[in-house]
Amino acid sequence: MGAHGRPLSGDRRLTGRVAIVTGAGRGIGRGIALAFSDAGAQVVAASRSLPEVEETAAMGSTRNGRPMLALAVDVSDWQAVQELAARTIREFGAIHILVNNAGVLGPIGPLVENSAAEWARTIQINLVGTFYCCKAVLPQMMQQRYGKIINLSGGGASAARPHFSAYAASKAAVVRLTETLAEEGREYNVHVNAIAPGAVNTHMLDQVLRAGPVAGERAVAEARRQLETGGFSADLAASLAVFLASDDSNGLSGKLIAAPHDSWQTWNTNRIAEVMAAPWFTLRRIDPFTLSAFKAGPGGTVG
Repeated sequence: MGAHGRPLSGDRRLTGRVAIVTGAGRGIGRGIALAFSDAGAQVVAASRSLPEVEETAAMGSTRNGRPMLALAVDVSDWQAVQELAARTIREFGAIHILVNNAGVLGPIGPLVENSAAEWARTIQINLVGTFYCCKAVLPQMMQQRYGKIINLSGGGASAARPHFSAYAASKAAVVRLTETLAEEGREYNVHVNAIAPGAVNTHMLDQVLRAGPVAGERAVAEARRQLETGGFSADLAASLAVFLASDDSNGLSGKLIAAPHDSWQTWNTNRIAEVMAAPWFTLRRIDPFTLSAFKAGPGGTVG
């Protein structure tokens, strides 16, 4: 059914797995936490707002009878993140999956007019918070030689997004962190990927509309169109997260995948091998060196 109502299916691909989902109090994070629970995972739902994440946990219990552990956590606080990981291991004995969804839009408007403190705070939450969470869970994943880390990217990661420089820079950096950590985790069977959820109607859309002209004419026009059309469903990103958290995606690592635009629903073992053999779904620039990996035509060259 979706939209955080009843479970979408009888999927049980995550049975026996323990997953931490940050930013799980609302929006996409809530959708992912519920989808993981529906798929059989034991979910630790974290958010700065305890009432919101407790509501997520209550929704999960109503949907499938499976309790979640709801915790108030500020991902920009290293000590708090360490306690999140330690509490999860104490309660459930392992951490198999991490979803870094917690994030803020940050200051809106031309960079020269942005508050320096707000700009830096955005990086601290979106990028450093993702780093903190990865660092906290990796020892457990490396020891058990298994892990799935899913980072949420967003607008500005693969294209310029004027008037949202802090958000765009942080989300682009999260993708490069994803690619780098995927290489470091390879020998430990730790897979790391990023999701571009598409234009989903969340509280961030409301922030853009409230900002008005300072957000820029293009951003406001796009936000109004998104509000009228309804945007993409958060369930689509949640379904992609389940795929990336499950063994169905084994071998896929270091990629940025767009939930509404890439054909990930059809990816099997052979297709994953093809994706991994080429510079698709990365932040690589488009130039002759990169394109040569696509081998344009039999024995052909590019550029």
